[in-house]
Amino acid sequence: MNQHLTHGELAQLIKTRAGITIEPEALRNPGATFDEFGVDSLGLLGIVGELENRYGRKIAAGAEMSKSPDEFLDAVNTSITAGA
Repeated sequence: MNQHLTHGELAQLIKTRAGITIEPEALRNPGATFDEFGVDSLGLLGIVGELENRYGRKIAAGAEMSKSPDEFLDAVNTSITAGA
């Protein structure tokens, strides 16, 4: 199992859990924010729940409040690689 969430996987999770289609390349933009894509904390909370089920471990508290894709990926990847 992949122990590193990518921009592409995040884009797919946003589509399935929040119903918003975003190109992975747009998420890679260093200045990108979830606000500009219309992704709110409730959408991110759904993604966090999916990832906790997928990886069988808790994701960092507050990850759903991340302002940018990079901030979210950092929190998630730190959580899923801890103890791996």
